[in-house]
Amino acid sequence: MKFWFAIPLWQRVIAALILGIITGFVWGPEAVAIKWIGDFFIASIKMLVVPLIFFSLVAGVASIGDLKKLGAVGGRAVILFLITGQIAVWLGLALGTLFKPGSTLDTSGIQTGAVPESNFTGWTDMIVQTVPDNPVRVMAEGAVLPLIVFALLIGIGILMAKKEGEPLISIFDSGAIVMQKVTAIVMELTPFGVFALIAWVTGTLGIDALAALGQMVLLNYLGCFLLIGIVYVGLLKFVAKVPVIAFFRGIADAIAVSYSTASSSATLPVTLRCLERNIGVGRSVSSFTASLGATINMDGTAMYLGLATLFGAQIFGVDLAFSDYILIAVTATLGSVGAAGIPGTGLIMMTLVMGSVGVPLETIAFVAGVDRIMDMMRTTTNVTSDSTIATTVAAMTGDLDRAELVSADDV
Repeated sequence: MKFWFAIPLWQRVIAALILGIITGFVWGPEAVAIKWIGDFFIASIKMLVVPLIFFSLVAGVASIGDLKKLGAVGGRAVILFLITGQIAVWLGLALGTLFKPGSTLDTSGIQTGAVPESNFTGWTDMIVQTVPDNPVRVMAEGAVLPLIVFALLIGIGILMAKKEGEPLISIFDSGAIVMQKVTAIVMELTPFGVFALIAWVTGTLGIDALAALGQMVLLNYLGCFLLIGIVYVGLLKFVAKVPVIAFFRGIADAIAVSYSTASSSATLPVTLRCLERNIGVGRSVSSFTASLGATINMDGTAMYLGLATLFGAQIFGVDLAFSDYILIAVTATLGSVGAAGIPGTGLIMMTLVMGSVGVPLETIAFVAGVDRIMDMMRTTTNVTSDSTIATTVAAMTGDLDRAELVSADDV
């Protein structure tokens, strides 16, 4: 048992992926006999969605500390977080629409579970149902958008209550930490779920499934590189007006740690050190913006959620209207806000977004095995976004010591 836990989780998942592929090829369609293990894993993930979103989102909003902070620094940071988040999710949707990674698969031989019903049927329903008439029922039914709206309102209410709301801040902070621990427990099931699911998929669909999976990985990396190379470089060059090469040299340590750990939270101390020592961002701006960003700014995750949802829709032949694209954009952005900065939460958020537009959750069977490989790049994108926005806000508020930047030719 000690030997098992001594191996990093991502290595166990990769090993399970390889063994599952081999088992699927050898066993063929009969591998469906172990699919129940994967179903158990998916059910465990679904169990986490509501409490993880609720506690993490309320704690994230409450971490602002004071509504007044949503002024010169906080207001700019939150606006940039939302803008880049929307760009990210629409980029994922564009890549999924353009390249159609799941369109070549014939999944007629796969028996899926109950397909989640889309939460909204039209624009008027979407607007009306964002307000939960019964928060308890919303949580019980796992209705995505009203749950997020309710969590945001609770967080804002805590801030407005000021001193009287402080006890609730502690409760929600503790709840968020507890849910992260529970998530870590469920993530230990990943190797077994991945083994069973990929064996079932490979045994049923053969090599075509692996080709589609490889395309998903490539598109995930492409989307992240586009975000970094166009959106963040654009902010640095034209808004913050800092030397881009010097910036990336300055945050090199944070990039290395984020890619290796796949955790924004674990990288936060390194990110803060890089921003303050190498980039010259003032402590007040860096501590507020980077810390808040590690909690609510997940551009890489938002991009991936849009891409993965279209991947699942293409695999299982779910027709999505433009209103569904809007709903994906909203839930993916807000869902990424509630995503904990730890490895594996992309899979949990995936159930939230897919359930909102009726995409079968069996999509997880295709991506779970390589999620860690994609998560590493997504986390690097998240940390780069946090650093970029912190630098941009510091430049806009005059709290950037440009002399601290590592000397480099402007590009």
